[in-house]
Amino acid sequence: MSNIVNIILPNYNKGNYLEETVESVIKQTLTDWKLFIIDNYSNDNSKEIIKKYSSNKKISIFLLRRNMGVSFSRNLGIRLSNSKYVSFIDSDDLWKKNKLEKQINFMEGKKIDFTYTDYTPFFDVNNKRYFKKEIIAPETFNFQKFIHNTSICTSSMIVLRELVHSIKFPKVKTLEDFPFKCKILMKSSATKFNENNTLYR
Repeated sequence: MSNIVNIILPNYNKGNYLEETVESVIKQTLTDWKLFIIDNYSNDNSKEIIKKYSSNKKISIFLLRRNMGVSFSRNLGIRLSNSKYVSFIDSDDLWKKNKLEKQINFMEGKKIDFTYTDYTPFFDVNNKRYFKKEIIAPETFNFQKFIHNTSICTSSMIVLRELVHSIKFPKVKTLEDFPFKCKILMKSSATKFNENNTLYR
Protein backbone atom coordinates (compact mmCIF):
# COMPACT_ATOMS: atom_id res chain seq x y z
CA MET A 1 0.00 0.00 0.00
CA SER A 2 1.29 3.49 -0.83
CA ASN A 3 1.86 6.13 1.82
CA ILE A 4 -0.57 8.97 2.38
CA VAL A 5 2.13 11.54 1.59
CA ASN A 6 5.45 11.58 -0.27
CA ILE A 7 7.88 14.35 0.61
CA ILE A 8 10.28 15.69 -2.03
CA LEU A 9 13.56 17.17 -0.80
CA PRO A 10 16.02 18.45 -3.44
CA ASN A 11 19.53 19.29 -2.23
CA TYR A 12 22.62 21.00 -3.54
CA ASN A 13 25.47 21.88 -1.17
CA LYS A 14 23.27 22.46 1.88
CA GLY A 15 25.26 20.09 4.08
CA ASN A 16 25.32 22.63 6.93
CA TYR A 17 21.52 22.47 7.22
CA LEU A 18 20.48 19.18 5.64
CA GLU A 19 20.54 16.92 8.71
CA GLU A 20 18.30 19.26 10.73
CA THR A 21 15.85 19.39 7.81
CA VAL A 22 15.71 15.59 7.42
CA GLU A 23 15.30 15.15 11.18
CA SER A 24 12.34 17.56 11.14
CA VAL A 25 10.68 15.12 8.72
CA ILE A 26 11.62 12.00 10.69
CA LYS A 27 10.20 13.52 13.89
CA GLN A 28 6.76 14.11 12.37
CA THR A 29 3.84 12.87 14.48
CA LEU A 30 2.30 11.48 11.28
CA THR A 31 4.26 8.34 10.43
CA ASP A 32 2.69 7.32 7.11
CA TRP A 33 5.13 9.11 4.82
CA LYS A 34 8.02 8.46 2.44
CA LEU A 35 10.82 10.94 1.84
CA PHE A 36 12.69 11.30 -1.47
CA ILE A 37 16.09 12.97 -1.03
CA ILE A 38 17.46 13.99 -4.43
CA ASP A 39 21.02 15.32 -4.36
CA ASN A 40 22.26 17.36 -7.31
CA TYR A 41 25.89 16.22 -7.31
CA SER A 42 26.83 18.22 -4.22
CA ASN A 43 30.53 18.80 -3.59
CA ASP A 44 30.26 19.60 0.13
CA ASN A 45 29.51 17.09 2.92
CA SER A 46 25.91 16.51 1.79
CA LYS A 47 26.50 12.95 0.55
CA GLU A 48 28.03 11.87 3.86
CA ILE A 49 24.98 13.21 5.70
CA ILE A 50 22.53 11.62 3.25
CA LYS A 51 24.24 8.23 3.54
CA LYS A 52 23.46 8.22 7.28
CA TYR A 53 19.85 7.60 6.26
CA SER A 54 20.51 4.82 3.75
CA SER A 55 19.14 2.15 6.12
CA ASN A 56 15.90 4.03 6.79
CA LYS A 57 13.23 2.25 4.74
CA LYS A 58 11.04 5.38 4.73
CA ILE A 59 13.73 7.37 2.90
CA SER A 60 14.70 6.89 -0.75
CA ILE A 61 18.00 8.45 -1.80
CA PHE A 62 18.93 9.56 -5.31
CA LEU A 63 22.49 10.79 -5.91
CA LEU A 64 22.49 12.42 -9.33
CA ARG A 65 25.67 12.20 -11.41
CA ARG A 66 25.51 15.86 -12.35
CA ASN A 67 23.69 18.94 -11.16
CA MET A 68 20.31 18.79 -12.89
CA GLY A 69 18.77 21.62 -10.88
CA VAL A 70 15.94 21.94 -8.39
CA SER A 71 13.17 21.72 -11.02
CA PHE A 72 14.44 18.39 -12.35
CA SER A 73 14.69 17.07 -8.78
CA ARG A 74 11.15 18.05 -7.84
CA ASN A 75 9.77 16.71 -11.13
CA LEU A 76 11.60 13.43 -10.53
CA GLY A 77 10.10 13.23 -7.06
CA ILE A 78 6.59 13.79 -8.40
CA ARG A 79 7.15 11.14 -11.08
CA LEU A 80 8.35 8.61 -8.49
CA SER A 81 5.59 9.33 -5.99
CA ASN A 82 2.62 7.02 -5.55
CA SER A 83 0.99 8.62 -2.52
CA LYS A 84 -2.33 10.41 -2.11
CA TYR A 85 -0.60 13.72 -1.37
CA VAL A 86 2.74 15.29 -2.30
CA SER A 87 4.66 17.71 -0.10
CA PHE A 88 7.85 19.68 -0.65
CA ILE A 89 10.60 20.77 1.72
CA ASP A 90 13.76 22.64 0.75
CA SER A 91 16.99 21.30 2.20
CA ASP A 92 17.49 24.25 4.56
CA ASP A 93 13.89 24.69 5.79
CA LEU A 94 12.25 23.08 8.82
CA TRP A 95 8.86 21.70 9.85
CA LYS A 96 7.27 21.66 13.26
CA LYS A 97 6.63 18.08 14.34
CA ASN A 98 2.84 18.07 13.85
CA LYS A 99 2.82 19.75 10.43
CA LEU A 100 1.92 16.74 8.29
CA GLU A 101 -0.59 15.26 10.70
CA LYS A 102 -2.57 18.44 11.28
CA GLN A 103 -2.47 19.73 7.72
CA ILE A 104 -3.45 16.40 6.14
CA ASN A 105 -6.24 15.88 8.68
CA PHE A 106 -7.53 19.31 7.67
CA MET A 107 -7.38 18.38 3.98
CA GLU A 108 -9.08 15.03 4.55
CA GLY A 109 -11.82 16.52 6.69
CA LYS A 110 -12.60 19.41 4.33
CA LYS A 111 -11.89 17.55 1.05
CA ILE A 112 -9.33 20.16 -0.02
CA ASP A 113 -6.80 19.43 -2.80
CA PHE A 114 -4.20 22.13 -2.17
CA THR A 115 -3.17 23.73 1.13
CA TYR A 116 -0.39 25.94 2.48
CA THR A 117 0.35 27.65 5.80
CA ASP A 118 1.77 30.83 7.25
CA TYR A 119 5.51 30.62 7.82
CA THR A 120 8.37 32.23 9.72
CA PRO A 121 11.62 33.25 8.02
CA PHE A 122 14.77 32.71 10.11
CA PHE A 123 18.54 32.75 9.90
CA ASP A 124 21.49 31.56 11.99
CA VAL A 125 24.52 33.65 12.93
CA ASN A 126 27.33 32.38 15.18
CA ASN A 127 25.23 29.43 16.37
CA LYS A 128 22.35 31.69 17.36
CA ARG A 129 18.95 31.52 15.66
CA TYR A 130 17.02 34.65 14.79
CA PHE A 131 13.37 34.66 13.74
CA LYS A 132 11.99 37.35 11.47
CA LYS A 133 8.40 38.60 11.24
CA GLU A 134 5.87 35.86 10.52
CA ILE A 135 4.49 35.87 6.97
CA ILE A 136 0.70 35.82 7.10
CA ALA A 137 -0.75 34.49 3.84
CA PRO A 138 -4.33 35.10 2.64
CA GLU A 139 -6.97 32.54 3.60
CA THR A 140 -7.46 31.36 0.00
CA PHE A 141 -5.88 31.70 -3.42
CA ASN A 142 -7.07 31.41 -6.97
CA PHE A 143 -4.91 32.11 -10.01
CA GLN A 144 -5.80 35.82 -10.31
CA LYS A 145 -5.15 36.45 -6.63
CA PHE A 146 -1.84 34.59 -6.65
CA ILE A 147 -0.25 36.57 -9.47
CA HIS A 148 -0.65 39.69 -7.29
CA ASN A 149 0.37 38.06 -4.00
CA THR A 150 2.77 35.12 -4.20
CA SER A 151 2.96 34.30 -0.49
CA ILE A 152 2.57 30.51 -0.78
CA CYS A 153 5.79 29.07 0.64
CA THR A 154 6.74 25.90 -1.26
CA SER A 155 7.92 24.17 1.92
CA SER A 156 4.48 24.74 3.48
CA MET A 157 2.49 23.22 0.58
CA ILE A 158 0.67 19.90 0.52
CA VAL A 159 -1.16 19.03 -2.70
CA LEU A 160 -3.20 16.13 -4.01
CA ARG A 161 -0.84 14.12 -6.23
CA GLU A 162 -3.49 13.63 -8.93
CA LEU A 163 -3.61 17.40 -9.30
CA VAL A 164 0.11 17.75 -10.08
CA HIS A 165 1.12 14.47 -11.74
CA SER A 166 1.05 16.14 -15.17
CA ILE A 167 2.42 19.55 -14.05
CA LYS A 168 6.15 20.21 -14.18
CA PHE A 169 8.47 22.71 -12.57
CA PRO A 170 10.06 24.59 -15.50
CA LYS A 171 13.80 24.50 -16.02
CA VAL A 172 14.67 28.10 -15.16
CA LYS A 173 17.41 29.68 -13.04
CA THR A 174 15.19 31.16 -10.32
CA LEU A 175 11.55 31.31 -9.16
CA GLU A 176 10.79 27.92 -10.71
CA ASP A 177 8.01 27.38 -8.17
CA PHE A 178 5.97 30.41 -9.33
CA PRO A 179 4.82 28.98 -12.70
CA PHE A 180 4.30 25.57 -11.06
CA LYS A 181 1.90 27.08 -8.52
CA CYS A 182 0.21 29.11 -11.27
CA LYS A 183 -0.50 25.93 -13.24
CA ILE A 184 -2.04 24.26 -10.19
CA LEU A 185 -4.18 27.33 -9.49
CA MET A 186 -5.47 27.29 -13.06
CA LYS A 187 -6.97 23.89 -12.19
CA SER A 188 -7.89 24.31 -8.52
CA SER A 189 -8.04 26.86 -5.72
CA ALA A 190 -5.83 26.71 -2.60
CA THR A 191 -6.87 27.03 1.03
CA LYS A 192 -4.71 27.96 4.01
CA PHE A 193 -4.39 25.62 6.95
CA ASN A 194 -4.42 28.32 9.57
CA GLU A 195 -1.46 27.27 11.66
CA ASN A 196 2.17 28.25 11.25
CA ASN A 197 4.21 25.06 11.12
CA THR A 198 6.94 25.96 8.60
CA LEU A 199 10.27 27.69 9.19
CA TYR A 200 11.84 29.22 6.08
CA ARG A 201 15.59 29.86 5.95
